[in-house]
This record gives sequence, structure tokens and C-alpha cells, in this order.
Amino acid sequence: MKKKVTIFWLRRDLRLHDNAGLYYALKSGKDPVLPLFIFDEEILGKLEDEDDARVTFIHDTITGLSEELTDLGSSIIVRHGKPIEIWKDLLKTYEVSAVFTNHDYEPYAEDRDAAIAKLLDGQNIGWQTYKDHVIFEKGEILKGDGDPYIVFTPFKRKWLEKLSSRPDSEFISFYFKPYPNEEYFDQFIKMKPVPLPSLSDIGFVRSQLDIPSTTVPKKTIREYDKRRDFPGVEGTSKLGVHFRFGTISIREKARKAYKLNATFLSELIWRDFYAQILAFFPHVVDGCFRPKYDQIPWRNNEVEFVAWCEGLTGYPMVDAGMRELNATGYMHNRVRMVVASFLTKHLLINWQWGEAYFARKLLDFDLASNNGGWQWAAGCGTDAAPYFRIFNPESQFKKFDPKAKYVGKWVPEFDGFDYVQPIVDHKEARERCLRVYKEALG
Repeated sequence: MKKKVTIFWLRRDLRLHDNAGLYYALKSGKDPVLPLFIFDEEILGKLEDEDDARVTFIHDTITGLSEELTDLGSSIIVRHGKPIEIWKDLLKTYEVSAVFTNHDYEPYAEDRDAAIAKLLDGQNIGWQTYKDHVIFEKGEILKGDGDPYIVFTPFKRKWLEKLSSRPDSEFISFYFKPYPNEEYFDQFIKMKPVPLPSLSDIGFVRSQLDIPSTTVPKKTIREYDKRRDFPGVEGTSKLGVHFRFGTISIREKARKAYKLNATFLSELIWRDFYAQILAFFPHVVDGCFRPKYDQIPWRNNEVEFVAWCEGLTGYPMVDAGMRELNATGYMHNRVRMVVASFLTKHLLINWQWGEAYFARKLLDFDLASNNGGWQWAAGCGTDAAPYFRIFNPESQFKKFDPKAKYVGKWVPEFDGFDYVQPIVDHKEARERCLRVYKEALG
């Protein structure tokens, strides 16, 4: 006889604490809740590196969740393969009364979820999804005419107005409310621990990269607006990887940010903005938000692209950023803007090349934010600023790393005879960029 269960499917929400979909699954009281995680071969198959640090991080996180559930007398089912096939198998093994999960607006995820929902509907099994990885999602922050915002500043203004639409004593508990999952942990299915697949079972080996901590000093958030632009100091939270995979609650961090630093809260609003852009305008995955920019005749010099990837452009801040990325899976946000501008404007290399390289290397890679950031740098995205915003990598270095703490760490030879010569002259590259963009855009 098959066990009757409610399944909660973990995806980009890898925690038991303050998890919206899990809360509603546990509270539903239909049947014992069985957690599920799938190592999706459709996603893993596109990864280029067998020691991809994100896979190691996910595997370690799922192992930790398994241990938490074991302490509760429960377990988690972990499978590897194509989700639709895994679900067909699960439905043969268990009598599933309902499936709960959290929203994911990435195009692949929407197609996958639609197929799973159709499969479940064919067997009269409920499919319920919830908002969890953003504060406000698709359709919640709209213009007066119902259209989505395509410029950040008015989006942010409306975002903050939505908070203030409720009394001060209520809005934090209403919009940033924590879900008290722990009150319902007794609803997890009682079962012995199920063995997890190893990294090698899913085709990977352990990465040696370190993952930033989820613990951030209050001082870092409190002084975020003053220190965030200087890569040589510890002025940022490095929480991106945890937001991406849901190992921390966005609501919890928003509550703290609201009280401590408006600039840090603004960064969380950027996440919501780019998530909404992806949800409403999925064409950005394959091309420019503004289609006319697809006409730009990129040079796409492969030798120069390799030099950029390896941190050998002859521009210290650009090279420091790329070497930091290659060595750690992280790059300071100010430097991300500099290296992206350099690739697209100085070298006239298609932003999608840079986007793909970041997608391969960044621990905190998130499709919506990565795509939005690269299109911002290339001038072809939602940003209202004209295309002739071109960062000067030398002046950025002098302004934001005046004592060369950051550059000196990653490019120690930058002021010596053995440092590579610049692969392009800034003035000439700037003039070339302006000319090419102007001719292409008319």
C-alpha cells in the first residue's frame, strides 16, 4: 500500500526556516509532508566545470537539511534526473495528495513547472506555489495603467509606497513577515533517513572554493552606503549566493535592512526589479531588452576576450576583478560594473559573452540580475541612461581603490615592468564605441 503524502519541492529555497511554500504545506494538515529535492540534469548538464562550486554548495546544503530532518525523525527524498520522469516515478511510489513549492519565474522553470502541474492535474493532485525569493513579485508593483515599470527609480518609488500603504506599526510584519514553520515541524513525515546521492553520483567533484558566511556584522549593513563602493575594504555582505539559493530568507534581511540602511534595502529592491523584468519580458534571455540594440556590430575579438577572462587586459581594476572572480567565484559589485563596461564598450564584445562567463563563474549567479546587470552595462537594457555612459577604468581605480589595496592583492605586478600593456587605448576605444553605437542605432 502506497504512503499518503503531501510533497514539498525545494528548489531555490533551501531552508526549513521562514520558507513560505513549506509553511503552507506543513499547515495544510492534509497528509504528512515529504520534502523533495531534484538535481535537475537539464540544468546540471549545461554546467562546464565538474568542480562547479554551486553544485558543491547545494549538495552540502541539502546534506545539512537532511541532518535537520533526521533530528526531527523525518527525511528528504533527493533524486537526480529529468524532473518530469522523477515525478512520474514518485507518483507510482506514493499516494500524493498535494504538491507545494515556491514560484520561479525563469523561463526554463516556468516551462518545467507547467509540465509538472499538467501531470499532477491529470491525476487530480493539487499544485500550489507561493512567493518566497522576492519581496514583491510579478504584478505587485505596476504603473497606474497596469503596465510594468521598465525604469528602476519609479519602480523603487512605487515599491516603497506599497510599504507605506499600511500603518508603520503593521507594514514590516505584513510585507516582511516571517513564516513560523517551526510550529508545524511535527507535520513532517516520520521515516528513517534516505541515503543521498553523492557528488560523484551526479557527475561532479568537490569544489575547493569557500562560500561566504550567512552571518554579516551589523556594522557592515549600517555603514553599507559609505563603504560599498570600495573593493579594498569589507563593505559588502556577500550574501548573493544565499539569496540565490534561498539559504537565507529575503524577508528576514529586508526587515533588518529597513531598520539599518536604506541603500542596502535598495539593493534588495534591484533584485525584485530585475526579477519582474525577466517575468514580464522573457525575451531578454536571448536578446536585448531594447531590440534595436541587437543591431550593434560587435567586434567579438576572441583573443581580447580571453585576455579579459584571464585578467590580462593591462587595466589594473579590470584585471583584479577578473582574477578575483576566477579565484573565488565572487566579484565586488563596483568592479562588476567596471569589467562589464570595459568588455562591452572598450572591446566592443557582445554583452552575452560576458553574461555567459559570469554565469559560469559567479557563485551568486542569478539569471534575472546577471542579465539585467550586463544589459545595463552595455546600454541595451531597461536603464534610462544613454549608451554613451562609458566607465574609465583608470579613474575608477583611482577613485575607488586609491591605496591599491584591492588591485595590489589581485594584480601585485600592476606597477612593475612585467605588467601587461593595455590591450586598447581608453580614448580611442571610447571614441570607437560612440561611433559604432551611433551608426548602428541611427
